[in-house]
Order: sequence, then C-alpha cells, then structure tokens
Amino acid sequence: MEAEFDRLEVLELLGAKFDTNNAFLTIHSGAGGTEACDWVNMLYRMYSRWIERNDLKYQILDMLEAEGGIKSVTLQINGEYAHGYLKGESGVHRLVRISPFDSSSRRHTSFASVYVSPVIEDDIEVDVRTEDIRIDTYRASGAGGQHVNKTDSAVRITHLSTGIVVQCQNERSQHKNKATAMKVLKSRLFEHYQVEKEKEQEKHAQEKKDISWGNQIRSYVFHPYNMVKDHRTKCETGNIQAVMDGDIEKFIEAYLKWNRMGSK
Repeated sequence: MEAEFDRLEVLELLGAKFDTNNAFLTIHSGAGGTEACDWVNMLYRMYSRWIERNDLKYQILDMLEAEGGIKSVTLQINGEYAHGYLKGESGVHRLVRISPFDSSSRRHTSFASVYVSPVIEDDIEVDVRTEDIRIDTYRASGAGGQHVNKTDSAVRITHLSTGIVVQCQNERSQHKNKATAMKVLKSRLFEHYQVEKEKEQEKHAQEKKDISWGNQIRSYVFHPYNMVKDHRTKCETGNIQAVMDGDIEKFIEAYLKWNRMGSK
C-alpha cells in the first residue's frame, strides 16, 4: 500500500502540459577528454537501466563514439510520462573519481550535459524557416554493414540563431534521418522558446531553469567518499552503485516535489 501511495503521489505531481509525452534525451561530453567520454557512457548505461526498470522503451537516434566511450548520444524514450519523469535530469552532471585512464591514479573531475525535451506531435506549430537552418550530410559511423560508411545517409541540422544542433544516423535512408532530425529540432526549439518565455515571466525562477555549462545540477563522487547529491533538492545517497545501475527514482521524485514548490 505504501508503494502504491508513493506511485500515485508522484503521478499527481505530473500535471504539466507535456508530462505524458515521450521524450528525447541527449547526453554530451564536456570538459575531461577521454574521462568525459567514459562519463557519458556511464550516464547512458544509468538511464538505459532506469528505462528498463520502468518498462519503457528506447531507441538510439544518434551516437558519436570516441576513445574511451561516447562523445554524444541521443535517445527517444517511449512510454507514458517519459518526459514528466525525466525533465528534471536536464543540466550538467559532474563526476569525481580516481580515473582508470590515469597511470598515476589521480582524482579527476568530468562533466556531461543532459538535455531532455518532449516528443512534440505534429499538431504543435513550431516555425522552422529554411533560411534559419543549415543541413549537413555525412557518412554514418558504426560497426559496419551493407550501407554503413558507403553513403552520406547521416544528417546534421544546425539552427543558426539559437545554435541548437541535432543529428540522426540510425536509419539507412537520408530522407528518414532528416525527418527524424527535424522532429528532434522542433522539440528542442519548442522547449527553448518555452524556457525563454518563462525567464521573462518568472525572473525569480531563472536559476532553476538555467542549464548552462558549469552549473552542475548533480554530483557523483566516487572518491574520497561515495555520494550522489542533487544540488537543487539537496537529495543525496551514499549508494552510488545502485544509482549507476538505474536507481534514480528518489532524485526524480525529489525534483518533482521541489519543482512543484518552486512554481507556487
């Protein structure tokens, strides 16, 4: 009964316009080189485990691999309330640990940015003018296959005025990749314009909406002690391995309650 009560309490917090929607989740590596790419790989594993624990589904829209891990990855997460649960994950995630890539076993700090936006259906109008975007095509990277690395099927779209960049290479068809990338771009633009609008209307809420680089929302410390701490809600746990295995429910719930209080 307690578990059911907790579930219903969280659902009651998910009342925003797009909370029931599917979600796009993008992870980018930041400062830290090889260490940062490994950190993106760890976060990707954490979120994929959380998705599996909650009976949701996901597909990889784009993945740029690099030495030591992943440079960036974009997922589409499908399932009820996917965006509502994950919207609080947007921001900079900080890792502190003894680097396995450092022969001197020194402590390293790495950063990765996470961006979550709702999958917007076609009935939502977002004006994307041809002159406002640049479309580049390139050869998809991957393990190989009949079409991989033989045709310029991968697509990258840059929105010139906002600097938002999206890309897709999971389909063999350039046309399909372009359509998917445009869908991600419209979702990102919609979220961008919403944040800009909220900044104008709610100056006092600017700090909680800011996801700029260097302003970490959560720290994951492996050394000299074990601790995961969310700097907005002050929620923390010493069981860092469980968190990296996808047990992030307490952070999601704490954010939803904190966000509800902050919006009143």
